Amino acid sequence: KLDVAQIRLEFPTLHQEVYGKPLIYFDNGATAQKPKSVIDAISKYYSKDNANIHRGVHHLSQIATEQYEEARKIIQKSINAPASEQVLFTKGTTDGINLVAFSFGQLLKEGDEIIISEME
Repeated sequence: KLDVAQIRLEFPTLHQEVYGKPLIYFDNGATAQKPKSVIDAISKYYSKDNANIHRGVHHLSQIATEQYEEARKIIQKSINAPASEQVLFTKGTTDGINLVAFSFGQLLKEGDEIIISEME
């Protein structure tokens, strides 16, 4: 059974009230709230391991690159991708959609049609 109350406890932003009622956040398309574990991991990275990935030979860059590649492998397994190199990170949903759209744009020919919603 899905325990919504327990899941809400993992998201610090949801521990507040708005107009006297528990905060409910529906704007995930613009910004997703982060669970405490993600906030802690980001804080640890920026305070301990912050460096460019794939661009340096120094210790911190190697650590950051290893963490990045490990994340790709975890996601690869989760989505059953054939290879971790097929897992790409983007700045956000819109950036990802634009990347896919641009890639498909190279496959389209005159007369093809694309259907999108008003939201995009």
